[in-house]
Amino acid sequence: DCDDQFGTWRIQARALLGHGIDPAQVTWAQGPMQDLLAVPATLPEGPGPFRAKVPAALLEQLEQAARYRGEQRWNLLYEILWRVAHGDRTAMLAGDRIGSELQRRIKQVRREAHHLHAFVRFVPLPPNLAERLQLDLVAFHEPAHDILQSASAHFADRLGRQRWLIATPHDGIRYDGKVFDYRRHCPEEWRQWAENADDPGADLWLTYYRHIFNPARLNPDVLRQHMPGRFWRHLPEGMLIPQLEGLARQGKQRDGQAQEVAQQRGKTIPGKA
Repeated sequence: DCDDQFGTWRIQARALLGHGIDPAQVTWAQGPMQDLLAVPATLPEGPGPFRAKVPAALLEQLEQAARYRGEQRWNLLYEILWRVAHGDRTAMLAGDRIGSELQRRIKQVRREAHHLHAFVRFVPLPPNLAERLQLDLVAFHEPAHDILQSASAHFADRLGRQRWLIATPHDGIRYDGKVFDYRRHCPEEWRQWAENADDPGADLWLTYYRHIFNPARLNPDVLRQHMPGRFWRHLPEGMLIPQLEGLARQGKQRDGQAQEVAQQRGKTIPGKA
């Protein structure tokens, strides 16, 4: 059990590899799920007789793929490590059976990091509350993979010295303008602050979003590909999207205008019919 931490898994995998323990003999626990057929055994202590050198690129790929939440999360990584350590570097490549899965997981993790950057909506706190909590901005997000710690530095670059917090159902991170405070298990108070914050600019943003909506350019499949529905309930405009889609299907797409725009009276030019 590596407690879903790459550093712990790496130490365990190194010991197993050094003692020549085949991947077929190893199963990593994932949360509360256990392998009912597994026979508990003691992890070998100390370095084993087998010494292997693996490329630095592999360790980087394994660390990225370790952020993927899914079945065989850690077993797959050990199988790849075993094969590369024994001279089969095709295990790293997309053309290989497990190499293809490795590259797919890395791609999914990178995509989830992009989703974090694109769909986090920070809410500014009122001055008195901001001073009391020592925070300027809060946000709640539900990533599919463990990307919060690795992808959040983006916001420190974008927001400068502002103090912010991102809470998720699993972990959380806080930035005081200088130092990151990452928690693997998000404190309940952080989650409450992020989920219950009132956005003072929400009404203005919804009005703007409704008026710039262009029904003629609506493509629901592409919309959901780039903005998965699981993020909508945490976006201010999420509640508007189904309504605007419905208006487009009712004929507004043919007009190429939002309803409020189409109802506006045009200017009359003297001498023109």
